[in-house]
Amino acid sequence: MRFAGLITGAAATALVAAGAITYAVAADANTQDAKTPTADSADAGFARDMAVHHQQAVEMSYIVRDRTTNAEVRRLAYDIAQTQANQRGMLLGWLDLWGLPKVSADPPMTWMGMGDMASGKDGALMPGMATNAEMKKLGQLNGKQAEVFYLQLMTDHHKGGIHMAEGCVAKCTVGVEKRLAQGMADAQQSEIQLMAGMLKERGAAPRS
Repeated sequence: MRFAGLITGAAATALVAAGAITYAVAADANTQDAKTPTADSADAGFARDMAVHHQQAVEMSYIVRDRTTNAEVRRLAYDIAQTQANQRGMLLGWLDLWGLPKVSADPPMTWMGMGDMASGKDGALMPGMATNAEMKKLGQLNGKQAEVFYLQLMTDHHKGGIHMAEGCVAKCTVGVEKRLAQGMADAQQSEIQLMAGMLKERGAAPRS
């Protein structure tokens, strides 16, 4: 149960911080010297792409919640879904605040200088994201098999998310967004370590 406490504590901290971050970015945007990001900025690109990235993590987590009765995995999945759904709402809210579109004609991660190179393996939209075939497979597994596959998929997902978050830390200009991105990277790295332990308990290991 030690892991469960750590997960719940981290998720609670992230959710409490979310409200403060939302108010902070609104305050930043209302100051005279605040510069509203442009549609092709790293700030907007990160908000758009991470919102898409997060949405799949939420979907994946709700799938596994219904495919296993294991309390530890269900709790992890719930915490990831709640945290990332909350953060996704913030990212989309910022785009509204800035008066910017939520979709772009440019390939994902163009703001990182990756563009057409951003597609992940086997047609995944971005690095770390699961393919349609993998999402379908997760929905067909049960019990331990579902747990292992979810932990492997989410580990890859977090690695891709960390790469993107670190890109925002380096390139974004809105301070509160940079801080959120750093918080994402730190939290997801901790969860990667947690999931490695959970995989080991199940006689498995990360895929990469």
